[in-house]
Amino acid sequence: MSSRLLRYGLVGAILATGLCDLAPSGRSAKAAPKAPASEGRHWSFQPLRRPKVATVRDLAWVHTPIDAFVLARLERQGLTPAPAADRRTLLRRLYLDVLGLPPTPEEQQTFLHDTSPDAYERLVDRLLARPEYGERWARHWLDVARYAESNGYERDGTKPNAWRYRDYVIDSLNKDKPYDRFLTEQLAGDEMDGSNAATQIATSFLRLGTWDDEPADPLVDRYDQLDDVLGTTATAFLGLTLRCARCHDHKFEPFAQTDYYSMLAVFEPLKRPQKGQEELDRLAGTEAELTAYREALAKPAARIKDLQKQIVQWRRKIRARLAREENKAAKPGPLSSVPPEVVAAIDTDPDKRTTAQDALVKKHGDKLEKEIRQAATPDEKAERANLDHEIAAVNTTKPREPPHAYVWYEESAKPPHTHLFRRGNPAKPADEVGPALPAVLVSKQPQPAKPTARSTGRRLWLARWMTSPENPLVARVMVNRIWEHHFGQGLVATENDFGVMGQAPSHPELLDWLASELITQGWRLKPLHRMILLSSAYQMSCAPNPAAAKVDPDNTLLWRQRQRRLEAEVVRDAVLAVSGQLNPQMAGPSIYPALPQAVLDGQSRPGDGWGKSDEQQAARRSIYIFVKRSLAVPELDLLDMPDTTSSCDRRAVSTTGPQALTFMNGEFMQQQGRYLAERLQREAGADSQAQIQRAFTLTLCRQPCAPELQAAVQFLERQKKQIQEDRKRLKGNHGDAALQALEAFCLVLLNTNEFVYAN
Repeated sequence: MSSRLLRYGLVGAILATGLCDLAPSGRSAKAAPKAPASEGRHWSFQPLRRPKVATVRDLAWVHTPIDAFVLARLERQGLTPAPAADRRTLLRRLYLDVLGLPPTPEEQQTFLHDTSPDAYERLVDRLLARPEYGERWARHWLDVARYAESNGYERDGTKPNAWRYRDYVIDSLNKDKPYDRFLTEQLAGDEMDGSNAATQIATSFLRLGTWDDEPADPLVDRYDQLDDVLGTTATAFLGLTLRCARCHDHKFEPFAQTDYYSMLAVFEPLKRPQKGQEELDRLAGTEAELTAYREALAKPAARIKDLQKQIVQWRRKIRARLAREENKAAKPGPLSSVPPEVVAAIDTDPDKRTTAQDALVKKHGDKLEKEIRQAATPDEKAERANLDHEIAAVNTTKPREPPHAYVWYEESAKPPHTHLFRRGNPAKPADEVGPALPAVLVSKQPQPAKPTARSTGRRLWLARWMTSPENPLVARVMVNRIWEHHFGQGLVATENDFGVMGQAPSHPELLDWLASELITQGWRLKPLHRMILLSSAYQMSCAPNPAAAKVDPDNTLLWRQRQRRLEAEVVRDAVLAVSGQLNPQMAGPSIYPALPQAVLDGQSRPGDGWGKSDEQQAARRSIYIFVKRSLAVPELDLLDMPDTTSSCDRRAVSTTGPQALTFMNGEFMQQQGRYLAERLQREAGADSQAQIQRAFTLTLCRQPCAPELQAAVQFLERQKKQIQEDRKRLKGNHGDAALQALEAFCLVLLNTNEFVYAN
């Protein structure tokens, strides 16, 4: 909403987001609106046609068709592209773009000593094939998908097994899964032919939004959730702000309120697995796998249930004995303080407990169990030990449990009714609507959805239209996202808004050529990356050109590469990599780096929902850090981690005082500075010049120039001398003064602009 607030003022923003009751209620569903011809002519709604590659004068500069389109625009403006970046700069840029990690000194030397004409091309291919590529580029998609592992709101409870979606995205990108299938799995992986655990986990995309576990109005909250699903789907895949038509016809785009609710009908059948305030997940797998699991589980589950009933009887027997002893002694016994409702809750079959009873068991169960065990006689303890032993033995016979998925589900092939709501208020239903596509995007509606055995098939219907030749938006939006992360800005600068109020493309022919090429290549993303990375446009330097800057101050025409600050996760990962502490372990449950106590205390429930990882696990890549909406790792938060309540197309870049304070004085950076200093001593020995040269190679991927080397040597000498003098004055001995001086130097290097920027 902030961008609209700036463009149209407060009143316009309120109307645009449906926050007031001044707008019309929308058109009747009985007569679906037909978009005016002028609205239908908007560039992004036009069919996708492959343009001819542009002709240029400087053919030598054209390495890929991309260059022809870029150079043609520059030549028309009388501009020339910047010279190519030097090999070291290009090497570092490539590693940071593709892997999100700097090249090691050995990797630097391998490339710099390779003089073959195709050295760079082969390097591109190697990097795209590495598993770190998926970790790097999954983070971009997770921003778009508003990925988080907690619900937000006051309690900010954990989304169980949401991390499996993150692993699904990484794996899909590494396998170069076609984007049309990637999209379809996320919208309708449970409705596809051959649906399996992976495709079902993919639909976690739909459930990643915020969730209020104690809403003031459950009906409004239900449609707020569906609005999040619809809005994120439209934004992420189509680049459309359709959710602005929830309360009224869209104020700026050619979308009627009927369009909104017709699309909402696609998601209306979804149910949220929950038990009161508790979030639930579901088993994922093929129908055959789940059936086989349930059948194999039936016998041991029945036996365990029987044994648990015997344990209930065992508890009752002890409580009865204690009650008799209490009556004889005429004084309170060890269990007299336990409320009867707690006892009743614990004795109730877990499958039949109410939400309130679950809460009582969670709060008092362990305490009561401990007191009963302490009160048991030796014979009673032996009896319980036998029961526990048998349960453990039966548990070993259980089949391996399928993975759990954090997903919505549909319970029937019969669809519920969907109504248009007056002013967006679900308490004021109007006409009934069925699933349909926005009128401006289709000449006629596709054939109705075909239900599956357990679902309406509506989401699969939508996904198939999205990836069909009739839809011009999906390919354009995705290639624009790829372009953005290689060049710092999309060909359409409003990456999540391809509508009338979004910006027009700077290179429309190039955008459409890339979109058609994506489809021609079978919707695979790696060939698109490869073409961009091999282009002269990508390999340009960031060299300034005052004459070009006068004509095109924002570099919209791409006469040079943009200097870009690395994202928060890349900065943290790069620090871990150069210090030698990065743990390359992939996949699995999320990690919890140590946080300052002041940060933990800042939650509504101090410290709740943040686990503990050992130092080795905490040194894994940042994409594996638990994403908690109410709690952020300071090193990531300060470098503009996105707000996960909605889709993020491009991160903000701020420069603030707390950034410098945290990265110079924070425990994480201080610790990594020590590790880097120790690494330098191991690898370069005691010679200060060798240490400095190794430090520059590790952090900045280059050697220091003569003045830098001299200044660094002098700094180490002064710092060491100062540390020794301080020790004499304070009469203390606190370790190796040379190492401590080197730590300070390492901290300086890790805080340089050159380290946190890609040139």
